[in-house]
Amino acid sequence: MDEQGQGSGTDVNEVRLVGRVSGEPTVRTLPSGDEVVTLRVVVSRTDGRPVDTIDLACWSARSRRAAQHLADGTRVEVEGSLRRRFYRTPGGAASRYEVEVRRLVRERTRVSTC
Repeated sequence: MDEQGQGSGTDVNEVRLVGRVSGEPTVRTLPSGDEVVTLRVVVSRTDGRPVDTIDLACWSARSRRAAQHLADGTRVEVEGSLRRRFYRTPGGAASRYEVEVRRLVRERTRVSTC
């Protein structure tokens, strides 16, 4: 580590998830006119513990189109970056983490042959 606590290599913020869509995707139009599609993916842990539910945000036209066609329970592969979003609530400032999606595809079904 260097003096600022940074590693000597390049920092990386990459997320890869494979899981099932939980619920229906939601399309929102922001005051700026931008659209975002949000959804959740449920992923199993490798340590045998309960599943994790991960929030996703699709900002690019390509990822929004892909997300809008997904139904509850659809198995997907996701690539993106972890982001922390800040917002205001009646109780004060709050934040949450979500994956900003770069690539979202239905997982291909594997066919086994004998």
